[in-house]
Amino acid sequence: MTALRLVDVTVTLHGRVLVGPVNAEVAPGAVLAVTGPSGCGKSSLLQALAGLAAPPLQATGGLWLGEVPLHALPVEARRLGLMFQDDLLFPHMTVLDNLLFAMPAGRRADRVARAEAALTEAGLADHTAHRPHQLSGGQRQRVALLRTLLAAPRALLLDEPFSRLDAARRAAMRAVVWQTLARHGLPAVLVTHDPADIPPNAQVLALGDADA
Repeated sequence: MTALRLVDVTVTLHGRVLVGPVNAEVAPGAVLAVTGPSGCGKSSLLQALAGLAAPPLQATGGLWLGEVPLHALPVEARRLGLMFQDDLLFPHMTVLDNLLFAMPAGRRADRVARAEAALTEAGLADHTAHRPHQLSGGQRQRVALLRTLLAAPRALLLDEPFSRLDAARRAAMRAVVWQTLARHGLPAVLVTHDPADIPPNAQVLALGDADA
């Protein structure tokens, strides 16, 4: 279990500072919540941390997981789990195949057993052969979370992951996510505009207004 550190992370748009410099340390199982109005650069910061910033957006500074400089690694080597408000499941794949697609290589039987165990724990044991359009919004979000975790991430980046859920499903999904972070010791950065999404004891980074 390792902390995630943001060191002088700065995001610019067309050469103008949009966010930063940001300095923070997120302990294993803890959350850094990034809040602020629309257009203030919340999602741009998350893209920068993921290594997905592209011109005219540029990022500088460091992102460390323990002693590992993630900022020096390509996107695919950072092993950061990304979860967005859209579940981004492959519509032509079954639930099981969506999970297997994200998992590290290994014996298929072992991978299937891990995926099925995760689905059972999430209350989705009867949905392995379903396709995403056959699931409710809450079920799709649970599958998306499982897919993110089964990919063996070292930290999570969450961009408004609850915003498309109704109030009841939203509360339930929040609880699942926070419990999962604690159980696996994963540090997370959460972007949200809803104070109710922020778990107790989270660090909060409030961004101001911007023209972006």
